Amino acid sequence: MYNFDFGREQSLAQEKIQEAQARPTFSLDRYFYQSEFIYQREIQQILLRSWIYAGHISELANAGDFLTFEIGTDSILVVRDRENNIHALANTCRHRGARICLEQRGTCRTLTCPYHAWVYGLDGTLIKARDMGEDFDHSDLDLRKLKCCLIEGLIFINCDSDAADLQSASDEILPALAPYQLNRAKVAARKSYPIQANWKLTLENYLECYHCAPSHKTYSKVHTFSEDSERVDKLNQRMKQRAKTELGFGESFTAPVRKQYSEEPAFGCTVSHLRYALFEGYKTGSVDGQACAPLMGDFRGYDGGAGDFQLGPVSALLNYPDYCVVYRFLPLAIQESEIEVVWLVKDDAMEGVDYEVDRLTAMWDITTKEDEMIILRNQQGINATMYRPGPRSTVFEQLNINFTKWYLKALEIM
Repeated sequence: MYNFDFGREQSLAQEKIQEAQARPTFSLDRYFYQSEFIYQREIQQILLRSWIYAGHISELANAGDFLTFEIGTDSILVVRDRENNIHALANTCRHRGARICLEQRGTCRTLTCPYHAWVYGLDGTLIKARDMGEDFDHSDLDLRKLKCCLIEGLIFINCDSDAADLQSASDEILPALAPYQLNRAKVAARKSYPIQANWKLTLENYLECYHCAPSHKTYSKVHTFSEDSERVDKLNQRMKQRAKTELGFGESFTAPVRKQYSEEPAFGCTVSHLRYALFEGYKTGSVDGQACAPLMGDFRGYDGGAGDFQLGPVSALLNYPDYCVVYRFLPLAIQESEIEVVWLVKDDAMEGVDYEVDRLTAMWDITTKEDEMIILRNQQGINATMYRPGPRSTVFEQLNINFTKWYLKALEIM
């Protein structure tokens, strides 16, 4: 499939990795955004070993409900069975490899391959394989099962059978996440943003707010995250006080947790939380800063803050008292990526009565579309022969530096 000298590519990759590790505060060489060898190694060594957001429990409300998504060329199938268990499976028939579920979402009684009609149960067990002969043994031909984890209504999967437990890794952020009661939320909107750029550029852009003030005027009018910490210390202190006295939340609700990438407890188990203030007069992440949906979970008011979470290396949440946003960054090809954004609201909130989709989604739709252009220009610049890696800001891009160290370590060829 790939026309290159494996030994030469392996040697070149290790050389480039070592060069990048020698300058950890610099952006990466364009080789890392163009090499087919590196891309395939990223899939195998990073993405197929990491916990990745798959969907919300409300999307699989009934037995037979399923969803699919792709990691590179791999299709992942997540389905609820008749005993209400959630299963993550490889969406690849054990006969000759055809994809089984072709839609992104749907409902089925069984998982039936459309090619030769092999039939699997909702847990992936092979039930029937027609006309295979008397000696046919189907005992070891179930769909490949993947690790699956449910955290506060959010479904995560991991393709590595030896992956560490994300549930345990996330325990430290649960006091900050649990008050939203995301297990009692629903998907109000979902949007996909395909970008002709390497997946790392989509993630690296999200991991820093150095670009926010010049690139995101609507976002920066409401959020203080792009400001120097000294300027917003008083706002953060007032926000923390409101969370305690007006909302009744303990100090753990606003306590920061930073266990990301090279500091994560186990590979693929990045977890973090940071709550920060919005500017005075702004309650939530809407264009005008005013409420746009019913309060979620245990919230009985607004503290003027936003909760920034990471669960897994390529999945993030931004939570407000009245709605939450889930981001997922995945590759489709070397220079083709998808950002999926999901908006969650309280499960009994009624569209058109309690919230308007356009108003709910406006802030992060505007911001993500702006990011599309930023990331595309970034890829175009990196593709230029005159591109050279440059130094990152140690004030605003420290997490990018952390990511690069983790990324390069994962790619190492031993």
